[in-house]
This record gives sequence, structure tokens and C-alpha cells, in this order.
Amino acid sequence: MTRYVIVRVLQAAGVLWAAFTVSFAVLFLLPSDPVQMAVDADPGAVPDPAAIAELKARYGLDRSVPEQYWTALTHAVRGDLGHSLNTGQPVTGALAQSIPATLALAGLALLLAIVLGGALALAASYTRRPWLRNLLTALPPIGAAMPTFWVGLLLLQLFSFRLRLVPAFGGTGLPATILPAVTLAVPVGAVIAQVLYSGLAATWRQPFVEVAFAKGASRAWVQRHHVLRAAAGPAFTVAGMWVGTVLAGSVVVETVFSRAGLGRLTQNAVLHQDIPVVQGIVLVAALAFVVVNLVVDLSYPLLDPRVAGVRVTVGADV
Repeated sequence: MTRYVIVRVLQAAGVLWAAFTVSFAVLFLLPSDPVQMAVDADPGAVPDPAAIAELKARYGLDRSVPEQYWTALTHAVRGDLGHSLNTGQPVTGALAQSIPATLALAGLALLLAIVLGGALALAASYTRRPWLRNLLTALPPIGAAMPTFWVGLLLLQLFSFRLRLVPAFGGTGLPATILPAVTLAVPVGAVIAQVLYSGLAATWRQPFVEVAFAKGASRAWVQRHHVLRAAAGPAFTVAGMWVGTVLAGSVVVETVFSRAGLGRLTQNAVLHQDIPVVQGIVLVAALAFVVVNLVVDLSYPLLDPRVAGVRVTVGADV
């Protein structure tokens, strides 16, 4: 188990380093000059070559690319992500202001995706009516195929403009968060439902299910105590893998619903080629993805004792 944990931690560190390096390389391959863009953003300012040179020196953009990369990497390891080229604000401060709203949105979206997707898969695998099973299993592919922005606009039209149940844009609290969360949850929940249903359908055909029925267990008891546990591993992994997708989707959703968060911060940073802010956002998204998947990896032996050779004694009483 110790070796299993060490390998997963090293892999997580490698993913963070790769995300930082790739984002650094992509941003520096862009042809425009972020300092020049920041100067040109003020229509009343007169471009001063000396001032531009001073700004480049202040942000270290006058150094060679390897020097800039090493400086940025060593500072990032210490938690210093630099300052915004557009506003001059520390990147950590900008992230601290934006992260809570996005975390609330992403957390609620993942919760809804797991609950709704899991309930759909459980209902489809539990029912003995073929027409109902076919209907329920047809819903996840439809949900996965719908574009996120289209789902958001559809929910806005129905629940905000027609029924007037929730605010259309802005706002705070659960009423202002539920529609963006549902928008993000639809594709994630659809994938979870597909994966979980496949696992449940395969597990129902295993011999130990017949043994449980022979001991007098009910169908609901068998599904809850035997089938679900055996089939939950892949769906649990998929839910962790979709954390990055939820964070990426927040850029679109927060734009559609005019919400403050990492999405709006990302949009502004990309438009102004604000390299430190973009790198900070990439690192935060990669860190969230790595942490969640690390937790999933370390929890997987609890669901499947065969992973990492962990032996877990499971009670056989029904």
C-alpha cells in the first residue's frame, strides 16, 4: 500500500509540472506582447519605450525564456505566482477572490451529477420492465450529446424568463447557483449514469447474486449491499476524472449566466494575454484535478481489494 501511495503522489507531481510547463510554452509562443497590450489598453496613454522597457524589466520579461521559466517555476513551488500584467494585483489575490464562487458551482454540479446519474443507473438496472429500462438508458446519451451552452440557454429561457423561479443573471446563494450547476451536471451525470449502468448490468449476472437470492435476500437488498459496491469503482473513477471538465466548463457557464468566478477571470486573462494569471488558473485547475483523482486512487482499494494487493475481509452474512 505504501508503494501504491508513493507512485500516485509522484504521478500527481508530474501532472502539475507538465501543466505548468505546457501552459508556459503555449503562452510564450503567442505572437503578441502582453506588456504592449497592457499599454495599448489605455486609449489616453502615449506609448513610451522607456516605460515599456521598465515594465518588462519589472515582470522579468526582458530575460531569456529559460531564465523566465526557471524563475516562474521556482516561485510557483514556493506559492508565489507573480502579479497580473493587466491590473498589477497579485495572482494569488485574484484567484482567492474568484475561487470560492467557482468551487461552490463545481461542487454543487458534481453532487447533482453523482446523485442524478447514480439514481438513473440504479433505476434502470433495478426495474424488470423492458420499456422503462430502454427509456431510462436512452436518456444518458442524449444528455452527453447536448452542448453545455445550449443547455444553459434552455434552462434560462424556461426557469428564468418564462417561469421566473430563479434570477437570470448574477445574484447570490442557491437560487442563483442552481441553474448553472444543473447545466454543468447534465453531461457529467450522463457519463456517470452510462458507466454505472454498464457495471450494474454486468454485476447482476454474476454467480454471487444468485447465491444471495438463494439465501432469501430481496432484490433491493442485493443491489444495495452487493451489486452497487462491486459496480461502483469505474463510475467513481469517472466522476473524479470529470473534475477537470467541470472546471473547464465553468468558463462557458459563468459567461452564459454572468457569474463572477474563475471563468470570468480566465476570459479576461486570455483576452489580455495576462501570462501570470493564466498560468495561475491552469495550476489551480490542475491541482484540483490531481487532488481529486489522488483521493479517488487512494480510495479505490476500499472498493476493490484487488487493487495494490490490499486484503479486506468482507462479511458474507446476508
